Amino acid sequence: MKNNKDMPVEEHSGPLMADVARLAGVAISTVSRALANPGRVNEKTRAKIDAAAKQLGYTPNAMARGLRVGKSSTVMIILPGSLYYGVSQVIPQVLQSINKALLQNGYTLMIANLGRDAESERHILDLAFGGTVRGVIILSSKLPEVDGRSLANAGLPIVSMLLDMSDAGVPSVVTNDREAVRDATAEMIGMGHRRFFYIAGPRGNYHDVERHAGALEALRDAGIPQDALSLSGGDLDYHEGFEIGIQAAADFARLEERPTAVIATSDDMAISFVSRIQQTGLRIPGDLSVVSFDGAPVCEFCFPPLSTIEQPFEEMGEIAVARLLDAIGQEGREWEPCVVIRSKLILRESMAPFKS
Repeated sequence: MKNNKDMPVEEHSGPLMADVARLAGVAISTVSRALANPGRVNEKTRAKIDAAAKQLGYTPNAMARGLRVGKSSTVMIILPGSLYYGVSQVIPQVLQSINKALLQNGYTLMIANLGRDAESERHILDLAFGGTVRGVIILSSKLPEVDGRSLANAGLPIVSMLLDMSDAGVPSVVTNDREAVRDATAEMIGMGHRRFFYIAGPRGNYHDVERHAGALEALRDAGIPQDALSLSGGDLDYHEGFEIGIQAAADFARLEERPTAVIATSDDMAISFVSRIQQTGLRIPGDLSVVSFDGAPVCEFCFPPLSTIEQPFEEMGEIAVARLLDAIGQEGREWEPCVVIRSKLILRESMAPFKS
């Protein structure tokens, strides 16, 4: 049997971190620390590691820039939970738009999930205070805070996307939730509908507050009493949209006076609601018109094709990144505390004029 020294040496596609450490005359752990937390390595050592890495062709360009200036070129995005958000794919679309804009500017994206526990908040804060990231884009309604530390005090530029946190001093990039739902509801009113069924997201959530207010404003503007809007949902989060829609179908079946128009605050809710409602024999849009929110591509291929309010994810991502990078570079460009990008109502066969 051959001993280890007789075994063939494994081939690698490029230089290893150990090669960089050997050429720079430092420990591998020092190279690792310089890559992950440049601020924790002194300038002279960083320069040696940078020179060795460039000579060997080890370090990606974005990381090399970080080593030269002693600052990270990584931006962290903080998600409120799971990457999976049903067929709406809200989070993946957001990530795609932000990642594309960051790459075009020489930055890389780090994803952090903010769970409902102190450990996830502690991990995020360790990254923020440890110099691993250069800035933060947050999709959660609250900044991580634990053990007396808060992301607000990490000395990092922060931008909120999808949720307006400008009142808390966090620059924000959002869509016009309230106005978009108001316009969609007004479109249904213009079609002759006078009784509505609203499928809600989690009670007190920023999006649900804004969207519900938009529906009520449309009723008020048309002189229709608020009790013409029946409510369902409010207890589950948006990522449980399919379950919310199923429960809403059961709630709808129990109503004595049936609405003729439905406003679902996510595509997932609308898709599962429509599926269950059609199983009861009701026709869409013959008996019931439906509109939803998010603009998932799958809505076009539902039966019937689903009218939806399409969120401008790509444009919001570009603006959020531009705003963050301006703050990182201290460009001094003037921004509104909250930038609002308009959504678009896409009319399809799920909405039709009321027939008495």
